[in-house]
Amino acid sequence: MKQSVEVVNHIIRSRRSIFPPSYIAKEIPQEIINNILENANYAPTHKRTEPWRFIVFRGEKLQHLASFFMERYRNNTPAESFSQARYEAAGEKILKSACVIVVNAQLHPNDLPEWEETAAVACAVQNMWLTATAYGIGAYWSSPGVLKELGEYLGLEENRKCLGLYYMGYHEAPEVPARRTPIEEKITWA
Repeated sequence: MKQSVEVVNHIIRSRRSIFPPSYIAKEIPQEIINNILENANYAPTHKRTEPWRFIVFRGEKLQHLASFFMERYRNNTPAESFSQARYEAAGEKILKSACVIVVNAQLHPNDLPEWEETAAVACAVQNMWLTATAYGIGAYWSSPGVLKELGEYLGLEENRKCLGLYYMGYHEAPEVPARRTPIEEKITWA
């Protein structure tokens, strides 16, 4: 059992946000993505609603997702301010990723408050992040200010809410130690 605790401690304490510019051109096998998502499915959930819902983009489908951000830039930028470089940059993070997962919550407003469903989805994403870390895959959860528009673009059902994009890719980022203040500063013993 001690060995398991040491492995878990190491994975939790070495998990970092690894951003798409650090990703390398290497595909993530589908069986690994499936395992990452299967571990998400074991997150805690109040009343067993299992509110996490995912839309997986990889390969050529990444262009579809990138197009949303690129066209949004085009449609919301006056012609005199339009920049081709910014237009291309709008989809760059997506296109540099091996896989992007749109993270959604299936809400149950008659059973639970939204914050509880959101917390459960966050736990699912943490499971994904720890699993990706164990595989040596970099990951980053982003929640851009256009999530409602993105949900509409993707045709999410009325009771679903987009909570962000989860980027993944193999990477060459150096290992960086965590910067955390001591836990003792955050605990009050009653």
